[in-house]
Amino acid sequence: MSAAFDLVIFDCDGVLVDSEPLAMRVLLAAIAAQGATVTLETAYSNYLGRSLASISASLLNSHGAPLGAAALEAMRGDLYALYRRELRANRGLPEVLSALGAPFCVASSSTLERIRLSLDLTGLLPRFEPNIFSASMVENGKPAPDLFLHAAEKMGADPKRCVVIEDSPAGIAAAKSAGMKAFAYLGGSHIAPSGLRPKVEALNPDVMFSDMHALPDLVGSV
Repeated sequence: MSAAFDLVIFDCDGVLVDSEPLAMRVLLAAIAAQGATVTLETAYSNYLGRSLASISASLLNSHGAPLGAAALEAMRGDLYALYRRELRANRGLPEVLSALGAPFCVASSSTLERIRLSLDLTGLLPRFEPNIFSASMVENGKPAPDLFLHAAEKMGADPKRCVVIEDSPAGIAAAKSAGMKAFAYLGGSHIAPSGLRPKVEALNPDVMFSDMHALPDLVGSV
């Protein structure tokens, strides 16, 4: 694999950690508290893989009001408490990281604080630190390529020799825009209830897989 790629870039939520169902519960509760209604399917379709700033802007366009400061602060506390009770790493991690044979990092739409908490709670933080990149570090979040290009630059990797492991349409689009290989991980518990598979397939990722244990061989064969 080391001859094929300079860098493996992992998304965090839904890829490294099985956090999306937890995050959606908290997000929908916060939206409802502001008097708006968004279905679970719509939330997965429109908000998955996006930063809170992007979600807030989307809500302003669709419902006439962004997520207010009070809602954002309540979400933070509620989400972190839920993470501490229920968050788990996706099956196959961290074992597969040792088998990749190439440098790797994480690049997520979440805040740096949330990424670090997620990785810490699941025992993954020592494997990634200090190579952790957040959308807060760039001007435009996913589906723009900025975050992945930033990660590649900081890691000293050629974007054309990078592979991105993503679960969201926004993330896959960002990887493609960055000129990187896009691998769609469809093994998260949110994939089936969200109806995301056809949306992901429509973006023609380079690889689609559901078992994280298969990743080292998949990356080495592309």
